[in-house]
Amino acid sequence: MSSLAALSFCLDKAKPLDSAWAQDRFFSGLSPSDRAFAQLIAKTTLRRLGQIDALLAGFLDRPLGDRTSKVMHILRMGVTQLIWLETPPHAAVHATVEMTKQVRMEKYSGLVNAILKRIAKEGISIIAAQDAEKLNTPAWLWDNWCKAYGEKTTRAIAATHLKEPPLDITVKSDPAYWAGELNGTLLPMGSVRLRDARNLTQLPGFSEGKWWVQDLAATIPAKLLGDVRHQRVIDLCAAPGGKTAQLANAGAKVSAVDVSKERIAMLKTNVHRLQLQAEYITTDASKWIPAFAPDAILLDAPCSATGTLRRHPDVAWLRKPQDVERLIATQTRLLRHAADTLKPGGKLVYSVCSLQAEEGEHQISALLAERSDMRLEPVDASVVGGIAECITPRGEVRTLPCHLPELGGMDGFFAAVLIKNA
Repeated sequence: MSSLAALSFCLDKAKPLDSAWAQDRFFSGLSPSDRAFAQLIAKTTLRRLGQIDALLAGFLDRPLGDRTSKVMHILRMGVTQLIWLETPPHAAVHATVEMTKQVRMEKYSGLVNAILKRIAKEGISIIAAQDAEKLNTPAWLWDNWCKAYGEKTTRAIAATHLKEPPLDITVKSDPAYWAGELNGTLLPMGSVRLRDARNLTQLPGFSEGKWWVQDLAATIPAKLLGDVRHQRVIDLCAAPGGKTAQLANAGAKVSAVDVSKERIAMLKTNVHRLQLQAEYITTDASKWIPAFAPDAILLDAPCSATGTLRRHPDVAWLRKPQDVERLIATQTRLLRHAADTLKPGGKLVYSVCSLQAEEGEHQISALLAERSDMRLEPVDASVVGGIAECITPRGEVRTLPCHLPELGGMDGFFAAVLIKNA
């Protein structure tokens, strides 16, 4: 039932999947294995939503209405279990039919039973003939990525989104040791990729604050600031704190700024566990004027998060083009204010976990066209572990989910280094 509640919360109320788990009072009472299975069903359903709906459309005489959205979600979950989770057909069909009774939709139990039995027989062959990459990517995203990266790369991105992602951690020191201790893989930029991401809080080093969860690509922006020892560095829009931790661990005097009290509280908790130090400021980063001239600023701006779809498949169905337009306006304000705040000779890194060029490359082009006091500093491939395909022609960083395929890919990120003329 938690999977159904999560899908309803996400698709009917347009709320993030992570929030669904947090607000479901039954979910926290499940055993760890049941919680993991509920999350697997919901995430797999969202990853394959386009294929599932195309499949179901061929078995429904007419679309189910808004009042029966729960029945549609139940059918979707049944398809997920039959096709991708390989649940025995009798078990998947029985459990799904019983769910219609639990939500008082008994009159649809016969329909659900008949459709899923047919899908158990015919579904795999139909799914095999589908264009999985395109069906599971909203059309506006597909068109945008084809324009920015070409169809071949767009297909590679979309294919990566269909796979369960690995989990990376950043360690405070000696990544080779922790790769061995945690049975992980040492990645080119010093992160450790875990083979078993279950029961994270019980793994060696967690309670001692030796490492934190952070995707490989997300570590890049802080690294672009270079040697920050003893520097005054501002981390704008800092929560949940991975980049703040990187900077503090590297010896910077960090001021972590975020507009949300709740997110600042979460950031404090995370940094405290790591036994690191930072200054915490709750304010609007687009208006805040520090009492000191910062040596460097890291602006990881609010964005559409389309670079994280493999980890957050709900984002694909929650985001709309108008959301990107709104976020671009916010990013522009933050970037301009950060440039004003930076001291002459200082360094500004702008980053977003978005695949939309409008939120990345275009923002930098617009800033440079407006301001003669700012210049782009090209990034050398050595900073990103020698992965040259992550460097754009003019020297920005653009990671794609399909990069490092032999190791399981990475999140999509954009980052650029800007220097303010002295």
